[in-house]
Amino acid sequence: MVTVDQVLSSLKKVVDPELHKDIVSMGMVKDLVINSGKVAFTLQLTTPACPFNSEIEQDVRNTIANIGVHDLDLKVTARVMEGRAISLDEILPGVKNIIAVASGKGGVGKTTVSVNLALTLARTGAKVGLLDADIYGPSVPLMLGLKQTPTINNNKIEPAVSGGVKVISMGFFYEQSQQAGIYRGPIVSGIVKQFLTDVNWGELDYLIIDLPPGTGDAPLTLAQTIPITGILIVTTPQEVAMNVAVKAIGMFHKLNVPIVGVIENMSYLQCPHCSERTHIFGKGGGQRVSEKFNVPFVGEIPLHIQIMTGSDTGEPITLSEPGSVQANAFTNVAKTVAGRISVIAAEMKATDEAEAAGRTLNEKDQTEPQNVPQS
Repeated sequence: MVTVDQVLSSLKKVVDPELHKDIVSMGMVKDLVINSGKVAFTLQLTTPACPFNSEIEQDVRNTIANIGVHDLDLKVTARVMEGRAISLDEILPGVKNIIAVASGKGGVGKTTVSVNLALTLARTGAKVGLLDADIYGPSVPLMLGLKQTPTINNNKIEPAVSGGVKVISMGFFYEQSQQAGIYRGPIVSGIVKQFLTDVNWGELDYLIIDLPPGTGDAPLTLAQTIPITGILIVTTPQEVAMNVAVKAIGMFHKLNVPIVGVIENMSYLQCPHCSERTHIFGKGGGQRVSEKFNVPFVGEIPLHIQIMTGSDTGEPITLSEPGSVQANAFTNVAKTVAGRISVIAAEMKATDEAEAAGRTLNEKDQTEPQNVPQS
């Protein structure tokens, strides 16, 4: 009969492929019990959208079998890690991660990526919110087919819900869908702050913020108001889009906001008959941006008529055709992004622990009596 120490010792050989740490030291093994040779415990992963969830689970099962245990009761759950300094944020203390989706220029499909990313993460079981910070041209309600106006409850705006995602947008508050948003910079900043402070977001694992294109008031307000987990840059393969994306990355570097990665949208057109890929807008632009700034390249989204049609009709591809090749492209990107967020969170946790240990040593040195030589 195996012991608890033997089980834990064997499980230390299972390493998270992204975090590069064993699951025991990461605290992923919970409630370990051995009863009459039966081993039972919970494997708590860092996100339900982790791209290596099934791989880690299988490694655990194989490891337990290798020490002679054939009766295993394994429960697999997930708890999303905090990738930002929640303790420093009085505005959104219940939001574990804030991912802002940005682009240097318009027309690259940033909102389409934001919407489908949020829906995909929610489908894994994560608690997700989507804030449309494009005050001049809000299009999130249209892409989600949302027409209702959010209600007010206890002086808080109750966000609309679509596909399990909490949604807020200035588009809900225009009297007509064609009404133009004409605001000066300070008003835009005020609206963005209000969407952060006056909306009942509740507890969220991920808040996706769809920024307007460029480097204007909305991204500056966001970066200066709350701690952000990271920025996701959307570009197309074109040289002009790539050059402007570089400027956006430069701005966020100056603001000391981490870059989660680069997504290349409209990357290729795949023939429905022979599956041959045609790179209409060029090839490798997103990869070149990634290499230039040494930030991760998180994936490619194809150019496809169903993605475009779904955005226009309020039926995003990840909801209307969840098993399609196009939807799977968003799924792969969402899993990679979730994995990147876990890495950022783990690095932040390690830094905090190291700083706390350093403070403890300093306090100990200051309180211990000094040996003073006697004259």
